[in-house]
Amino acid sequence: QVQLVESGGGLVQAGGSLRLSCAASGRTFSMYTMGWFRQAPGKEREFVAGIGRSGIITRYADSVKGRFTISRDNAKNTVYLQMNSLKPEDTAVYYCAAKLSAAVSSIIPAYDYWGQGTQVTVSS
Repeated sequence: QVQLVESGGGLVQAGGSLRLSCAASGRTFSMYTMGWFRQAPGKEREFVAGIGRSGIITRYADSVKGRFTISRDNAKNTVYLQMNSLKPEDTAVYYCAAKLSAAVSSIIPAYDYWGQGTQVTVSS
């Protein structure tokens, strides 16, 4: 069992940056593979980025590759999503997710726990 709380969302102009944080409860954070997903109004939730237990392996959706960076600090029980060169199409609620198995996954059902989300709005 793990509780996830996202923060860092807000309103930013196109081309700007935001850094999202996901704080996890418990002392077993390093056992979880982590991911970021997002859901825009009227659209399905989609994979954004994932990171393995050690932080070495990362995966990104093509739409954010080169602009977003996922990282984690296991000592702080926190995973981050640095978002640069933001575009209006990045506007969505961003969700943090955790899975017990080691493989980084872009599949929603693979994740065991979810945060409540944080709103990111990019204006043009």
